[in-house]
Amino acid sequence: YTTSTFERAWSAALGAVQDAGVQVTLSDANAGEIRGIRDGIDVAVTVSRQPDGRTRVQFDAKGPTDRDPGLPTRFSDAYDRRMGR
Repeated sequence: YTTSTFERAWSAALGAVQDAGVQVTLSDANAGEIRGIRDGIDVAVTVSRQPDGRTRVQFDAKGPTDRDPGLPTRFSDAYDRRMGR
């Protein structure tokens, strides 16, 4: 058994959100959706399969992002680290 690209990306995204200090409020692998909150900032991560077989991970933060301007970078760095990049 080998882990699919989607499963690997999902696991890395979920871990990266937590590494970035986000409190996860929703984690639905079937829908490819992770939601959470940090310092009043609503965080949404979408993991989706693309028609060409690749997996796309999108990070969105809404709210008073000036409270934690480094949040997107921390997520991205943690995701890359978890993906072995």
